[in-house]
Amino acid sequence: MCGITGWVSFGRDLTRERGALDAMTRTMACRGPDAGGTWTGRHAALGHRRLAVIDLAGGAQPMTVRTDRDEVTLVYSGEVYNFVELRDELIRAGERFTTASDTEVVLRGYLRWGTGLADRLNGMYAFAIWDGREHKLVMIRDRVGIKPLYYCRTPDGVLFGSEQKAILANPLAPRVVDTEGLREALSYAFTPGHAIWAGLRQVEPGTIVTVDADGLHERTYWRLETRPHTADVDTSVHQVRELLDDIVRRQLVADVPRCLLLSGGLDSGTLTALAAAHLTGERVPTFAVDFTGQADNFTPDELRDAPDTPFIHEVAEHVGADHTDIVLDPKALADPAVRRAALVARDTPLGVGDMDFSLYLLFKAIRAKSTVALSGEAADELFGGYRHMHVPAIQRARAFPWIAVSVGPFDKDATGIDPGLVARLRLEEYRLDRYDSAVGEVERLETEDDFEYRMRVMIHLHLTRFMRYMLDRKDRMSMAVGLEVRVPFCDHRLVEYVYNAPWSLKTYDGREKSLLRGAAKDMLPASVAWRPKSPYPSTQDPHYARELQGQGRELLAARHHDVFELVDRDWLKGATEREVSTMDRLTRLGLERTLDLAVWLDVYHPDLKLS
Repeated sequence: MCGITGWVSFGRDLTRERGALDAMTRTMACRGPDAGGTWTGRHAALGHRRLAVIDLAGGAQPMTVRTDRDEVTLVYSGEVYNFVELRDELIRAGERFTTASDTEVVLRGYLRWGTGLADRLNGMYAFAIWDGREHKLVMIRDRVGIKPLYYCRTPDGVLFGSEQKAILANPLAPRVVDTEGLREALSYAFTPGHAIWAGLRQVEPGTIVTVDADGLHERTYWRLETRPHTADVDTSVHQVRELLDDIVRRQLVADVPRCLLLSGGLDSGTLTALAAAHLTGERVPTFAVDFTGQADNFTPDELRDAPDTPFIHEVAEHVGADHTDIVLDPKALADPAVRRAALVARDTPLGVGDMDFSLYLLFKAIRAKSTVALSGEAADELFGGYRHMHVPAIQRARAFPWIAVSVGPFDKDATGIDPGLVARLRLEEYRLDRYDSAVGEVERLETEDDFEYRMRVMIHLHLTRFMRYMLDRKDRMSMAVGLEVRVPFCDHRLVEYVYNAPWSLKTYDGREKSLLRGAAKDMLPASVAWRPKSPYPSTQDPHYARELQGQGRELLAARHHDVFELVDRDWLKGATEREVSTMDRLTRLGLERTLDLAVWLDVYHPDLKLS
């Protein structure tokens, strides 16, 4: 896992721009703490930071192959899980290798198959190739969007990077956030391809972007397609189990210490049990987050029926894991330095408060012992696990489901934002337009009734919007500390198969995630296999809310802070004076958003151009 960046310019000599390339590459140091390198040609300059996972001695980047016509150079971030099979195929075709890395497999695969390489890859990846033979840059992103990749067009080429900060380090990149960008940040529409920074775009998942002297060209090599699913329950359950077993086996391959993230639920429990079965002769390391006093002081709410820790320990004992709890206190969660680190990792003020900070601190603690972690991310989006997916009113709503829900970390009312600004942004109009556009992407089978089609839309929205946000969150928090997180439930073979299983099959036992439960229940304690969905934990400690209020009061004392161009000062004053025991969810979310915006403005100094 790594960080990549680069610059293509057909109007200047980039061998004279090493300072700018070095600055862009330095911003990726957290993603690649083990090594760094740059490559420059006349019209292309590539930078790389490496987190060594496969072939620690080899695999240095940028990696170049000289052909009889010119050099072809690669910067690559990610893991290809079928690289051994591809390497064997390439050797049979006449390719010769000098390393054992998957990086060289990708490069030589491109030399052999061109952009057709993308169709052969199984993994999580974002990479860029400067093909000197044809004077073009080729950028390719994995099918479901696990690894990030951004670009910004310039008058004579393009800037690109794993994160926005790499592009913003170049003087050609505008540090502008306009009305459209702020709408995207506050709407939670998660529009594919969008970045809140004006002029920046994401390479969309399953997409190849080519840049040459004639301009920029896009081609989709994979999309979520509707297909008939004819298998019965038993066959479908068996196929899910077979796929997951193969996926976990492949994703455990690494030349560095690896572990599992364990939350006490069906998703992470399934991966942990499968990993334990494959790692014969060793105890699978597992890690979980917890909060000081959480088990003793837990209060059930609309999202969480019980604390996670007892279920975590039950799974760990059941599979014989070597388990560690990472216990965090309110002071650590509310530390301004942690908030700043999370904001710098994200590049945007769009976050989920203490759930970001605890994830960052969890990953930081894990990194002291492991370099690779497997996570249960995306199972809920794929198998239909979120509670709101099963609420009839939300199923029928003309709205993104994560906004239609009345509880959770997303605030459709933009609490704390200046009311005049909210009115100018027309957030509801923006969300509705984005929603209708998203629904228009979903193909319907002729045999689907209205309810089955509606639930296909539900899953499609989550897989193409919400899941990508969650994957980006996990990528940013983990790579900020140099930890690689792999997500087995995002394997495109599993995504294609389960997406097309009808809702009646996804809920065949009358519960959420029936297909996954059926595939895994024999490996897990019954209490975990049948446990209701419990989202990533959030602290309930009142001391945390008091810390937020104290930081809000400090912000109020800085009367001329730029944040008050966006935030209602009177609202913030009232929120800081409120009794913590009466503080509702929206007030706390508003405090989190206000503090995030203030830090983001201090760090990035965006030029706000709001119409």
